[in-house]
Amino acid sequence: MSVDLDKYFARIGWDGERAPTLDTLRSLQYAHVLGIPFENIDVVVGTVPSLDLTDLEAKLVAGSRGGYCFEQNTLFADVLEQLGYRVTRWTGRVRVGARPGEIRPRTHLVLGIEVPGGIEVPGGGEGPGGDRPDGDGPGGRYLVDVGFGSIDALLEPLPMVPGLVREGRGRRHRLVLEEADGPAPVWVLQARSGDTWIELVSFTLDAAPPPDIGVANWHVATHPRSPFRRLFVQRTHVDGHLSLDGTTLTRTARDGTVTVEPVEGAEALRELLESEFGIAPPRGVRPER
Repeated sequence: MSVDLDKYFARIGWDGERAPTLDTLRSLQYAHVLGIPFENIDVVVGTVPSLDLTDLEAKLVAGSRGGYCFEQNTLFADVLEQLGYRVTRWTGRVRVGARPGEIRPRTHLVLGIEVPGGIEVPGGGEGPGGDRPDGDGPGGRYLVDVGFGSIDALLEPLPMVPGLVREGRGRRHRLVLEEADGPAPVWVLQARSGDTWIELVSFTLDAAPPPDIGVANWHVATHPRSPFRRLFVQRTHVDGHLSLDGTTLTRTARDGTVTVEPVEGAEALRELLESEFGIAPPRGVRPER
């Protein structure tokens, strides 16, 4: 089973050229992020999200729903493979909010995408280069992630060239390499926030098979101390970003203006999800602090 491409493209409002090029990848990633919200409602109501492509199509494509990283990136990987891209799945450790020295489990999914013709390194990029853009291995790939959700998340493919700063649609990112205790170097995705680089996620380049992804998905959905037991919903718009954390709604305009407001009661929550996030929530969703 693969996702129906016509239905998927209609869902995200995309009608570009169906060729495995960088321009196609760039426009598809942005359209996906704008078109499908990030949400963990299934986990909140006590369900482990299915990663079966039939279920993902029914929920994220045919249904008025979104999903979190495992769902979003699993769906997007299948679409890209159908278009002819070579896709590698990696599990990573979210570093946002981590304490110094804290090692978190691999509870995030990211994608490595190889584009025919190699990497396009933009002129004027800051920082040192890494592997040859047209070479094999990480230097011939882009990092793609449509399932991070936050205001600092990637909106465009990021060349896997260590130290190269890439600005895409108003956001700045880079990848840095860390020495590791084991044989595999650790890649760290960073985002620029004001005058500071913040760490988003770290990962190594050992491919994650479906059983490992399934275990990580189950852990995130069921562990009693999982942060996703609380409601998180996010949506990126052309002119800003919406974030719902429990009962707190944060609106961030394109100019950086931030407004925060509470969400009071189940009816207000359902109306908010439907009107501003484009989500038709299942029964049982209630605001929890």
